[in-house]
Amino acid sequence: MKQYVIDELRPADFNKIKKFLAETHESSDIDNLYWFKLDDNILSPVQTEHKNCHPFYFAIELEPDRVCFELLVRTRNRVRCDCMAYATEEQRNWLIRSVDEAFDRLNIKS
Repeated sequence: MKQYVIDELRPADFNKIKKFLAETHESSDIDNLYWFKLDDNILSPVQTEHKNCHPFYFAIELEPDRVCFELLVRTRNRVRCDCMAYATEEQRNWLIRSVDEAFDRLNIKS
């Protein structure tokens, strides 16, 4: 699985991130797994066409010492579909910028 991983989190950083994710992102039925909604303005052509699959998400897994952002764009409406694919370069860069901005706001030095 392709991922953007930030590791070596300090306990205080883990707590900041957990609180931030709980307040700003949808949680899943699995502990410490969250959904990061992809901006509709950067969907691929196939994702744009698949209206029944909207919205699209990246999965976030938070562990005490790291946070992992899957680079697979998923829909929660279907298990398999042609619109589910690894992030385009634009989507990947958007995710990394969004994470970096959140870490700056939380005063976490990664």
